[in-house]
Amino acid sequence: MSGVLVLAEARRGELRAISLELIGAALALSEQGAGPVSVAIIGDDGEVHAQLLGPAGVQDVLVVPAPQPHFEAHVTQAAVEALIERRRPAVVLAGHTIDSLGFAPAVAARLRLGFASNVTGADWGEDGLLARRGAYGEKLIAELDFPDKETVLLLLRPGAFAPVEGAPAASAERVELDLEGRARTEHREMRDPPAGDVDITKSDFLLSIGRGVEDEEQIAELEQLAERMGATLSASRPLVDAGLISAERQVGQSGRTVTPKVYLALGISGAVQHLAGMSKAQTIIAVNSDPEAPIFSVAQYGAVADLFEVAAELERQFG
Repeated sequence: MSGVLVLAEARRGELRAISLELIGAALALSEQGAGPVSVAIIGDDGEVHAQLLGPAGVQDVLVVPAPQPHFEAHVTQAAVEALIERRRPAVVLAGHTIDSLGFAPAVAARLRLGFASNVTGADWGEDGLLARRGAYGEKLIAELDFPDKETVLLLLRPGAFAPVEGAPAASAERVELDLEGRARTEHREMRDPPAGDVDITKSDFLLSIGRGVEDEEQIAELEQLAERMGATLSASRPLVDAGLISAERQVGQSGRTVTPKVYLALGISGAVQHLAGMSKAQTIIAVNSDPEAPIFSVAQYGAVADLFEVAAELERQFG
């Protein structure tokens, strides 16, 4: 068995961003020796999105029509199982999303595949696939291998992998599967959950604060500074655990994975769990009083300084 099968995802007529992240991860595995990349999209509007799913490096795009207009877990499960049995890939990649969680564990159990969810890293080597994800309450990063498993299904955490870029090159192939009568649920309506106070994953500029900030007054001042700079305030886990800032603003393995254009870290040491959530930002600027702080290992620019002195100077510049 060889090759990587990507399960692209669409919702409400739009291709989800995780689809391009999955293709990016698949192409990286392919370059390491996992084999050719195929992308499948299952649904009644798959052909609309197919042209976006075949950038250079993708061997083919498989469009699988579904008998109903909305996602249905049992239909998708049957389609994915059929594709795996036909293609016999070494790796299957899907997003760690509400849709995939509805069918992927069942597929892995039924076909006796290797399986891991909420994966933040993956590599292919001489011994096959190695996946990484949080462990022990996200305090550690576990490395998982899958001995004696010919096919492994991974659910990749949104935002943890860089999306692929480039014009489409691969052609699309329509794959007809017998999916009639597979549905066991009926779609009634779509309801959006209540929105939090902010979505840090959509911000191009994050001003992120850490353990060096000790009270709500300091946080309020830094949030005002972020607004003046055109940034969104985010934080590391200690501030969330202390109840000083909402969980929606937490960056890290147990919070949100972010990929802003600019990530300004004030007073963040850079524990491995935090780095897992922000290390793919385009430009990282770190300010910390400890010259040995791990955050400097991923930063393009850094200053060994007191975060409040730097914040005061930024206030003068932007106030």
